[in-house]
Amino acid sequence: WALHLKNVTVSLSGQYECTFATYPYGTKAAKIQLIVKAEEERHHLKEVWLNQTLEIPCLEDTTSENVSTYPLKWLVGENGRKEELVTKEPSCPAVYRNSSVLFGRRVRLGLNNSLKIFPTKITDDGRVFSCHVLYHPERVQKSSTTVRVFGK
Repeated sequence: WALHLKNVTVSLSGQYECTFATYPYGTKAAKIQLIVKAEEERHHLKEVWLNQTLEIPCLEDTTSENVSTYPLKWLVGENGRKEELVTKEPSCPAVYRNSSVLFGRRVRLGLNNSLKIFPTKITDDGRVFSCHVLYHPERVQKSSTTVRVFGK
C-alpha cells in the first residue's frame, strides 16, 4: 500500500497515518511525518578588489548538513546562460571545466567546497556564481553570489 501525492506543496506537510484491518490480528497502523521543503536559493553579494583572491562559500547559511557528502557543482551565469565551472562527487577529486576562456585556470575548489577565483578581473564584476548541492534527485539547494569588483 502506498500513498502517492502529486503537485506537492509545503501545505501538504504534516503527519500521515495508514490504518488497515487484518484478520485475525486486528487493526494495524503506521504513521509518518512528512516535511515538504521548497527548493531554496539564497542570494548573496560579495565585494572584492581587482587582482585579489575571491572566495565564495558554497552554502553560507547551512551548518546542519555536511555539504561534502553530496554531489555539487559550481556554475557562472551571464546573459541568461549558465556555464559549469566545477563538479564534485563525494570521495572523488573535483572535475574542472577549464574550457572557459574567461576563467581558464583561475578557478579552484577551496575548503568546504568554496569557490576560489584568483586573480579577480574587471570582467568578473556583476557575474553570478552559483553552487548547487544535490541532496536527493528531487531536492537541490542553491546559493548564488553576485560579485562586485573594485579597482584602486
